[in-house]
Parts: sequence; C-alpha cells; structure tokens
Amino acid sequence: MNPDPDYSAAYVVLETDHPSGMTGNGMTFTIGRGNEICVKAIESLTRMVVGRDLGELVSNMGQFWKQVTRDSQLRWVGPDKGVIHLASAAIVNAVWDLWAKSEQLPLWKLVSNLSPEEIANTVDWTYLEDALPKSEAIERLSAQLAGRPTRIKQLEQEGYPAYTTSAGWLGYTDDQLRQLCREALSKGWSTFKIKVGRDLADDIRRCRILREEIGPDRRLMIDANQVWGVGQALTWLPHLTPFSPWFIEEPTHPDDILGHAAIAKAVAPIKVATGEHCANAIMFKQLLKAGGMQICQIDSCRLAGVNEVLAVMLMADKFGVPVCPHAGGVGLCEYVQHLAMIDYVCISGRMDDRVCEYADHLHEHFTTPIAMSNGRYQPPTAPGYSITFNENVYERYTFPSGTEWQ
Repeated sequence: MNPDPDYSAAYVVLETDHPSGMTGNGMTFTIGRGNEICVKAIESLTRMVVGRDLGELVSNMGQFWKQVTRDSQLRWVGPDKGVIHLASAAIVNAVWDLWAKSEQLPLWKLVSNLSPEEIANTVDWTYLEDALPKSEAIERLSAQLAGRPTRIKQLEQEGYPAYTTSAGWLGYTDDQLRQLCREALSKGWSTFKIKVGRDLADDIRRCRILREEIGPDRRLMIDANQVWGVGQALTWLPHLTPFSPWFIEEPTHPDDILGHAAIAKAVAPIKVATGEHCANAIMFKQLLKAGGMQICQIDSCRLAGVNEVLAVMLMADKFGVPVCPHAGGVGLCEYVQHLAMIDYVCISGRMDDRVCEYADHLHEHFTTPIAMSNGRYQPPTAPGYSITFNENVYERYTFPSGTEWQ
C-alpha cells in the first residue's frame, strides 16, 4: 500500500553516432526515494552498452541479456531481484527501444516480425525448462505464426481491451467515486478496479457503490496491494465476495508463493492476480506451477526488460493463465501496451479474459503517449518502445536540479 507516492523514474538515454541523433530510451519506475540507488546501479551496468555496436547487441539479444544480468560479481547483490534487476530493466529496455527505432517499427511490431526461433532465442532458459522447454516454446510460437497477420489487422481495427483504476483509488469521497464511475462509463469503460485492504467496513461500502454504478454485468476487480497476511486475506475476502469480483490482486506478500496458492484454493472461483512485484521469471514459474496465480500481471520494470517478460508470457500461455499487464505509474502504460499486444499477436493469440491496466495520468510527458478509444489501447505506430520523454521534462523534473524541485 503506497500512501504517499512521488511518481518518478531512473531514466536511461543511450546516445548513438547515427546521423539522425537516434537515441535509445529506457526507465525503471519507482515511487520516489531510492531513485538515487537505482541510478548508481545503472551506472554500474553502463559498461555493458557503452562503446558497443547496436547490430552486435541485437544479433543475439539472449546473449546480451545474459551479459547484463549474469555478471558474476553484481549477481552477489541480486541475483535477479532488487535494485540491480531494476537497473537491468532500464538498460535492456533502452536497447530494445533503440532496436525498434533503428528498424522504424513500434516495439510490438518489431517482435511480431521475429520468427519463433528468434523470439525464443531472446530468453535465458537456464532455470525455466522444467516448466517450459525451449523446444516446446518454439512449437507453441510456431502454432500461432500463421494467424499473426489476421490478429495484427484485428488489433489495428479494434485496439486492445483495458481496464481503469482511475475511479477506484483510496481516499475518494463516495460522491467522487460515483462521479468517476459515471464519467468512465460515458467514455466506454466496462472493466473497473478498486483498491481495498485499509478498512473492511469502508471496503464493503465502496465496493457496493462501485457495483451499483457499473451494474451487475461489468467486471469488477479488487486490489489489496500486499497488505494482508494469508489468514487476514482469508478472513477479509468473504465479506467482499457478494460484489462478484473477477479477481483479487496481490492478496499477500508478493514472495509468498505457497500463501498465494492457499488463498487461490480458498477463494475460487475468484481468481488471484499477482506479478506486479514478482521479482523474476523463476518466481513466476513457481507461482504458475503451484497454482498461486490465475491472472499473470507482468511488469515492464520489475522484470529485467523485454527478454524476461517474453519468458513469463510464454510460461503463462503454457499454463493457460491470461496475461493482464500491470501499469498505472509514469511510463508504465506506454510500456505495457506493447507487451500485451505481443502476447496477443505472437504468443496466446487470444483477447478473452485479457485486459491491460490503464491510469489516466502523466501521459503528457511523452513524445508518443498512449492513445485510448472506448476503453481500448490503440496500437502504437511510432518507432520504439513509446518511452521517450519530451525534452522539457529533463529541465523541469530532473532531481534535484529541475525547476519543479526549486
């Protein structure tokens, strides 16, 4: 539960000698204090990219990912979690952004143009093949290959389904909650999420209001943001089941794989959604194998970039678990729209039970912000990973020298 977020990011710009001045941009999202630690970790990783040739890096993205994440000394302060992993995400995502820009393609289309073997080769399978062998991943990707053009066309015509969190933050008055629901409905939204876990009576009242406003047939999800222990979750959730939530998000500590499995078993058919703070693909593997996750919530910055996200989406597809990306903070919506579309075009081939989170703030800071229509993400068309800041952002918001901090 984050009562006082200060939305922020450690931001990477990879400069090139390309005549156009092309840059690769990447970031790791945080909520304030600790950014200086992320920046120091990124500086420790710059030797992986400075002076390198882009063609060399992207010709074997799997090997590049290993070089960034498998440094024998830096792994001692990881491995595959914490600040070093967050820093790895910023570096790796910046390279993917640069690669997509160099090909004049949005990232989701760049990946959609890769062969099944090329996609599988971006993944480090070392600790994952007991759940999904690389050969099986290639087979599953190959089975979706023929349908890619049709799905791309459908995506470009219809967009990708989303849900809104903007109406359900804690702290709104009842009147505000009703008004925000009505505004969202008027804009075409049909799937809503509300925060819970601070006060049971308050949660019951707020869930009742939301259900009254959106009606019995639209989907409602609830998000506890990790505040409960397992026993508390099992005590609290029966009081919210009358409002027919589709899933409960982060009902307990994100590392408690067996706790998630116990909650999932107890609250079924309500689904358990988690992954926003899941540190790495190995933990996702365990959650999937243990039955502790019925909705897979990938995060574009918690995992170490596109490579690891692809690994998780491939495993989720193997286990029949829908991918519903986490977003909401600065830049996260811009990032995850690409990932959701890659899942649809290349991996699962499905949109049913799949929605991508959306929050209506901070998009004005990007050169190519998300485009929404009738509660759906419209496919990005600009080259890159959609994460390039407007130039004035640096002058205004860089900490501590920016004008906003003076």
